[in-house]
Amino acid sequence: MPFPVAVLCLFLNTFVPGLGTFVSAFTVLCGARTDLPDRHMCCVFWLNIAAALIQILTAIVMVGWIMSIFWGMDMVILASYKEQGIPQQL
Repeated sequence: MPFPVAVLCLFLNTFVPGLGTFVSAFTVLCGARTDLPDRHMCCVFWLNIAAALIQILTAIVMVGWIMSIFWGMDMVILASYKEQGIPQQL
């Protein structure tokens, strides 16, 4: 995912839990690279949709909101690694 899109997803996840994760799911369908190259893009899409739903449903008890912010921060970190050409370690 390009760095500006990752920052947008972090911003969305911060104010509306799950929304940035939902947007990132559709970027996968548009050709964004993922950390799961052995998985088909539809599988990664549905994993992101499931994560977004979990974030939305558990935001009431703050767990989803915190998870959403960390998920967005992870997107920004991974996008910055890819932008700088630094190999990431999972």
